[in-house]
Amino acid sequence: MAILNEVSDGGCHGPPATVKVWDRFVRIFHWSLVALFTVAFLTGDEVEWLHLWAGYAIAALVAMRMVWGFIGPESARFSSFVKGPRAVMTFLRQSLHLQAPRYLGHNPAGGAMTVALLVLLAALCGTGIAMTTDAYWGSKALEEVHEALAYTTLALIGLHILGVFIAAWEHGENLVRAMITGRKRKD
Repeated sequence: MAILNEVSDGGCHGPPATVKVWDRFVRIFHWSLVALFTVAFLTGDEVEWLHLWAGYAIAALVAMRMVWGFIGPESARFSSFVKGPRAVMTFLRQSLHLQAPRYLGHNPAGGAMTVALLVLLAALCGTGIAMTTDAYWGSKALEEVHEALAYTTLALIGLHILGVFIAAWEHGENLVRAMITGRKRKD
């Protein structure tokens, strides 16, 4: 039974063989972050208590993901998907020509986006928490930085979604489903 969970039968009459890529923590982290960022973004000036709690939850998730990036399974580890600028630029050029190689886990651009989003979310949480302290309570400058970080994060989310759609179209696979099930086509 455990073998069936890892690779399904790829016979000519059945579905293509799949392999587990995303562990449960990464999937729950991803979709929880989607929901919490949406709540935090939409409630910013309207429902302050909800905005604060969503922000604290995001901070906790980001902290857990940072730890998981070092101790989690191979596909979740930063060492398996964080590449240098040259690899990212090469991959982006290949993508523009619809000639990018397929990756089971994060491609180089996806790895860079993951790091950028985690850094922005950490900064967003840091500025948000700072604004609740006596030292920065009512600071308009910090509030503007916090808001700029939120909109920059939103822009990167848009680029992330665009990248997912391009990669899904180029390689003929449903990446949203893969982030729900944790499985991708083996070949």
